Amino acid sequence: MNFFDKLHDNIARNQSLLFVGLDPNPEMMPERYASLDIMEGLWNWLQFIIAETADYVCAYKPTFGFYEALGIPGLELLHKTLKAIPSHIPIILDAKHSDLNTSTILARTVFTEWGVDAITLSPYTGQDHVAPFLVYPDNAVFILCCTSNPGAESLQQYPVTETPLYLQVVKESKNWGTPEQLGLEVGTNNPEVLALIRAIAPERLIMARSIWVEGSNLNQIVAAGLNDNGTGLIIPVPQDMLSSPQLSQEIAALCTEINECKNNINDENSTCNVWLPDVSVSNIHPQQDLILQLYDIGCIMFGSFVQASGATFPYYIDLRKIISNPQVFNQVLSGYATILETLNFDRIAGIPYGSLPTATGLALRLHCPMIFPRKEVKAHGTRKVIEGNYNPGETVVVVDDILISGKSVMEGAEKLKSAGLNVQDIVVFIDHEQGVKNRLSQHGYNSYAVLTLSEITETLYQAGRINEGQLLAFKEG
Repeated sequence: MNFFDKLHDNIARNQSLLFVGLDPNPEMMPERYASLDIMEGLWNWLQFIIAETADYVCAYKPTFGFYEALGIPGLELLHKTLKAIPSHIPIILDAKHSDLNTSTILARTVFTEWGVDAITLSPYTGQDHVAPFLVYPDNAVFILCCTSNPGAESLQQYPVTETPLYLQVVKESKNWGTPEQLGLEVGTNNPEVLALIRAIAPERLIMARSIWVEGSNLNQIVAAGLNDNGTGLIIPVPQDMLSSPQLSQEIAALCTEINECKNNINDENSTCNVWLPDVSVSNIHPQQDLILQLYDIGCIMFGSFVQASGATFPYYIDLRKIISNPQVFNQVLSGYATILETLNFDRIAGIPYGSLPTATGLALRLHCPMIFPRKEVKAHGTRKVIEGNYNPGETVVVVDDILISGKSVMEGAEKLKSAGLNVQDIVVFIDHEQGVKNRLSQHGYNSYAVLTLSEITETLYQAGRINEGQLLAFKEG
């Protein structure tokens, strides 16, 4: 899973835009650890912070400089801290690295050996400096484009305030990497500065810094930092809050405050419909929000519907609407990607026509070439059965939207096999659970589904979207 998917999943999991700086600053260490050896005290404090905040943050950001300043014991402390962070929470190493000569070795070390998900970089050696970090497709970089330090103002505002240098950094860095690779670090408590950056880079993730000063207006800062979809911004936990013995209560309250602020802004200003959950159930399905959104936008309907086969079902599923809702489509792709990342294959094949947008999105996300078997072969042109480039003997994973009878997906798989390709795995979004997996298995295929129909209906019932009669009609049908 790449950094941005991991971050998005954790934002949804914890309903939080907050990230925590894990900085072993002896000057900030709480008095309750003062009786311990300095390194032991810092380690106990960092463990406390992680334990208290893991359910309320979207990311952790250790600052490399604090660990370096402590010498070899500090680097050992960094390794222990990285291992203590729950694996599902992304790690952003605040390095502000700027040395061109060490970029390649540092990128390999932090991404492959330390398990860091993203790193902050200085922009002033240009794209050549950033490029070694961008060759790791699952990782990301944040470019420092603005700092709140008063001493930097003469540089950042150069040559004139109307066209300052920090905005030029934003414009240039957008050409260095895609939105899935490169975000922006913005240190400011001025909403106008944040709004100028957002206007130039509407598609970029902004990691805000230095917003917690006396007189700052949280509502204005959040409004300036969010993009048109009501996302694209993460916010630091105030450093002085990390010394509190009641850290979990304080950060939970801050998280609620920011969410309320964000939701109010989205309700007032969003240019597209931003879906927000409105239920609280005890047994939360991992894909609860996605299931509810599919229902709310009309992809899942209950009633009496005649299917293409002539049979009448008490429900109808229409996934074609997903591509018109980026928020939902992104979550659907993440569901597929979680399964696909466990499989081995050379190419992705989508089954025409319903799953072609999904297969295309997955090919881009997973950096994997895509092909597809034609539904019908044209009588003119090349008369190809398979569109796209491939080599016989390669392994192909088949992607489809809904598994009902398995007929279309097996026909597509057989066309691929007739061209000399190996097909072992089939991944779908929804399994109707009519014994199709067994039939596929009998034909030599492994099948996987993001969701099953029973999971969907049970979640909708628990959330109050459907009544008991509709649930029973599904079970009896």
